[in-house]
Amino acid sequence: MATDPKRKALVDVRRTQAKFDRTGEQHEEARRARRESFEAARKAGLTLREIGEAAELHLTRVKEILDGN
Repeated sequence: MATDPKRKALVDVRRTQAKFDRTGEQHEEARRARRESFEAARKAGLTLREIGEAAELHLTRVKEILDGN
């Protein structure tokens, strides 16, 4: 049936969104901890590039995180 893949996808989206909603607070805690870690690294003298390499992120993303974005 042509709608089976669509139905399966809809069920999966609902399931994963519900899981995300349940763990939203954990995501916020992890984001806050990451930002604090990056801030501590900057205070310790690491460059954005060094932090990015350690976190496997581009240095512009590190800057965005530090800026609160």
